[in-house]
Amino acid sequence: MFGLPRKLIESEHIFKGAVFAVERDRLREENGFEIVREIIRHTGGAGCLPLFADGRVALVKQYRHPARQELLEIPAGKIEAGESPMECAAREIEQEIGFRAGRIELLADFYSTPGFCEERLYVYLATELTPAEQNLDHDEFVEVVYIPLAEAVSMAERNEIEDSKTIIALLLAQRRI
Repeated sequence: MFGLPRKLIESEHIFKGAVFAVERDRLREENGFEIVREIIRHTGGAGCLPLFADGRVALVKQYRHPARQELLEIPAGKIEAGESPMECAAREIEQEIGFRAGRIELLADFYSTPGFCEERLYVYLATELTPAEQNLDHDEFVEVVYIPLAEAVSMAERNEIEDSKTIIALLLAQRRI
């Protein structure tokens, strides 16, 4: 039966790092069967697709070690304590590409990988952009890439853009405008 309620029997903290934590939960299903699940605990993240008046978007190219390659992504980052997802998205476009958004609208919010991770991502469309100062974190090395929105969508369709939040933002932005 779909959606059987589960009772938490025990939760064990396995690991706590700078970006996420791992817990092992033991659960009892309504039918009495016990299951174990490892869960990545993460505060969530937010990103913004900056869309300029001329129809170009700004993406960042950066090396992602788990993927072992450079990926094209929307400017995005981890939601900090006390920060709303929209504030995070606005902060990230300023930090990573050096622009401020006059208007930010939510495109979607979703779980990144709900099979093992509680991370929820929020993606926004940023318009009415004005120059600001780029202010990368000490460990960020990005190249800002400007691409017409239609071409970026085509790149996603050809698997040249492989980051899920970026694909979602591109496809929803194209439908919105």
